[in-house]
Amino acid sequence: MSFRTAVITFPGSNCDRDMAVALKTVSGQAPLRVWHGDAELPESLDFIVLPGGFSYGDYLRSGAMAARSPIMRAVIAAAGRGVPVLGVCNGFQVLTEAGLLPGALMRNAGQTFICRTVALTVENTQSLFTAGYDAGQTINIPVAHHDGNYFADDDTLDRIEGDGRVAFRYADNCNGSRRDIAGLLNAAGNVLGMMPHPERAVEPAHGGTDGRALFESAIKALATA
Repeated sequence: MSFRTAVITFPGSNCDRDMAVALKTVSGQAPLRVWHGDAELPESLDFIVLPGGFSYGDYLRSGAMAARSPIMRAVIAAAGRGVPVLGVCNGFQVLTEAGLLPGALMRNAGQTFICRTVALTVENTQSLFTAGYDAGQTINIPVAHHDGNYFADDDTLDRIEGDGRVAFRYADNCNGSRRDIAGLLNAAGNVLGMMPHPERAVEPAHGGTDGRALFESAIKALATA
């Protein structure tokens, strides 16, 4: 099966190569590398990733300037057509700033940069990203962020919870995120934002492979769509 993916690079991205390697490792096919200043994406894409890093140096707010890059108009349009979009760490921040996901990512509650492997609980196994996991399963995925504290108002959180859009929760909340939210889906289920880095848990040499099922789930779902 052809699995056509794209990884978007912004000025300050530093996990784009990691993501590209992970996608090639799991799918066997190298992704298209797309620069933030490009205005178009191929309509034949199956999967788009906004990687981690510090786009535009995190000036103004993390992800705020990247969300207004020319390429994001094409990403938003693709998401509207149902193309799966994954935003990891800074990519999650970009998704919220672009309005593809509700809420915002704030400074960590402890005011420190967190870089370690954390335990997550899988909450939703009905999405194309998470179908390879079991409900309630604990997985271990690395984090590396300073602004990963997810915030939304109570009404928004209640709506998210009621719609089953929480994909992952922190088993031990490391950054103060409301309701322990570590990963969040859009209403259609084709956009996922998460602070932990699944691309850093794909091969045994990484110290764990719990992130691999996320990419395998997407490949399988698209193969049977």
